[in-house]
Amino acid sequence: MLAIIPARGGSKGLPGKNIKPLLGKPLIAYAVEAALASKYIDRVIVTTDDEEIARVAREAGAEVPFMRPAELASDTATAVDVYIHATEFMMKETGEPIEKFMVLLPTAPLRTVAHIDGAVEAFKAQGSDTLISVTEAETPPSWYMNMDDRGCIANAGFGMKGAIVNNRQVNDAYYIPNGAIYILDYKLLKEKRTYYSDNTYGYVMGRLESIDIDNIDDFEYAEFLMKKAQGN
Repeated sequence: MLAIIPARGGSKGLPGKNIKPLLGKPLIAYAVEAALASKYIDRVIVTTDDEEIARVAREAGAEVPFMRPAELASDTATAVDVYIHATEFMMKETGEPIEKFMVLLPTAPLRTVAHIDGAVEAFKAQGSDTLISVTEAETPPSWYMNMDDRGCIANAGFGMKGAIVNNRQVNDAYYIPNGAIYILDYKLLKEKRTYYSDNTYGYVMGRLESIDIDNIDDFEYAEFLMKKAQGN
């Protein structure tokens, strides 16, 4: 299976985050190394518009077979278009069709090869169209509030069943994508422009290992968790 790691330059939330050193290793290297260690991944490519990211990704062991076009590196470019571009480039290069492929965001450094292999095995066992890694939501949607101009609050209407009156423990479990692992279908993406079908499987990961780095607070928390895991 092909693994695609998207790493655009110019992050606003945390400048240079994709190659920012985390415990002495560039952030993107964690994704590259986990993918290379997987027994199910044949090739690991990085799609980026940034020459420095490309250099660091190659040093970590990934391929960077092309530089992402400028129109796919803007704030308005969609992830769907980025993935379609990458898969079509690879199909043209190899002359072989790509039906399913994996996407690993570089901002999830606590995702491991065990998660990657476990996700692929679950995907195959379920016979799914696509797979999305998820983590259990901390707050039930029925607890969400709207606030008017006067500061008065009212239930936002998301899942009114048991709103507020139930303890957290008796609410239904809800899950949110954590950005760590996607197994996508090229045809579905191309024709429907979606990751989801009626046969999309959710691969559950723990909350701590699901951290997704978007800003300096996320980065420092990930660093703390990784140091703790190492006994430091």
